[in-house]
Amino acid sequence: MSEKFTVEEDGTLLPFLFEKLPEVKRTKVRQWLKFDGIQVNGKVVKHSNHPLTAGDVVTLAPTPKPPPGPALPAGMKLIHEDASVIVIFKPAKLLSIATKAAGDVTAYSELTQYVKETHPRGRDRIWIVHRLDRDTSGLMVFARSEEAKAELQNNWKRASKKYLAVVDGVPPAKSGTLRSHLDESNKLRVYSSPKSENTREAITHYKVLRKTEKRSVLELTIETGRRHQIRVQLADIGCPIIGDDKYHPDSDLPKADRPVSERPKRMALHAAELSFPHPETGELMKFSSGLPVEMARMMKSSTRHERRRSQ
Repeated sequence: MSEKFTVEEDGTLLPFLFEKLPEVKRTKVRQWLKFDGIQVNGKVVKHSNHPLTAGDVVTLAPTPKPPPGPALPAGMKLIHEDASVIVIFKPAKLLSIATKAAGDVTAYSELTQYVKETHPRGRDRIWIVHRLDRDTSGLMVFARSEEAKAELQNNWKRASKKYLAVVDGVPPAKSGTLRSHLDESNKLRVYSSPKSENTREAITHYKVLRKTEKRSVLELTIETGRRHQIRVQLADIGCPIIGDDKYHPDSDLPKADRPVSERPKRMALHAAELSFPHPETGELMKFSSGLPVEMARMMKSSTRHERRRSQ
């Protein structure tokens, strides 16, 4: 694919490309810019604000695929990258950002290293936009500039976030809304409490996707972003998340009292869907990540256990 366009009036490169290529997704145009796919007067140009003068010739000559960069470590996966945002899959057991403990491996530190290795001559910083609990897997977005971070966070209420959870128990209805007031003053544990100056309202919508006699897979959409919101509210209705070492009743039992086969290897909470307006274009970005294999196995083991009991 190779096309040439002659500039008719002064301007800048990116708006010119958007005008000439209305059928191409804007994220794709940015990828072409980033990976040497755009030339002005025969020279490769990567800056979106490159000035254009009437008479300039813009050539579109993208490579079939961007050059491969180093693989992300620690089980992370790169889902999307452009000049403004990076979306990753964060595995369970990986911190989003460092705690007070020195030397923590985090999604932020690993992604920062990746950016430094793949963009040695460009901006090698990233900015964290939101967090996931250490034991929660799923989709996270990072900003490529301070301006993009501010724009994303200012519009975060417009973002849509859905989670999948495997829980012990079955909710009272196939779908519903959980409302409570959470006290987050304790750094280690969040509590549901009567409404007061120390609480904030938390709202979570749930839908039962699958259930056995004793376990359920739930889809959860959060209206508010309180700390440990999903974990606390599910525990409150008698459906604690499997593997939750803070809010599941079994977390108080010594591990020696539980069979090895019944000790979950992770908390069964996964950030499965994320959508938000692109900080530069306003285009709605949508990403999804299916139920992790280890969470699916938790439901299979429950089904097998129930079949053995019925025999």
